[in-house]
Amino acid sequence: PKALVSGTRMSFRGIKDAQDRHDVLAYLRRFSDDPSNIPEAEPTAQAIEVVLSPEVLALVGDPEYGEYLGSECLTCHQQSGSDQGIPSITRWPDEDFVIAMHAYKQKLRPHPVMQMMAGRLSDEEIAALAAYFRELD
Repeated sequence: PKALVSGTRMSFRGIKDAQDRHDVLAYLRRFSDDPSNIPEAEPTAQAIEVVLSPEVLALVGDPEYGEYLGSECLTCHQQSGSDQGIPSITRWPDEDFVIAMHAYKQKLRPHPVMQMMAGRLSDEEIAALAAYFRELD
């Protein structure tokens, strides 16, 4: 939902388990006037926003360096993980965080402040932020 409607706070990373996806679709078909119109996984699968090299995705960030860099992020995002007004960035899986930041960096996500902030970061700095915010309470 976030990628489709900019400015929304909706967030859904999808359902990774194939059986769980199948069960949800089967449940939804029970309420549809045209059950055959509810597609299987492929047409509704969430596309990856940006394709990154395996080397970038394999970077292991330094959480202490991420804490240093993260002070600027915390001027807007809440350290508590609250999403009142600004989406939470805490406890994300590293890969999701890295992909999102690179989507801003490549201007695929439409937020000028985030595009500017991500545009200044190296791959290693993004990995460090991901490591820091993953563990932040």
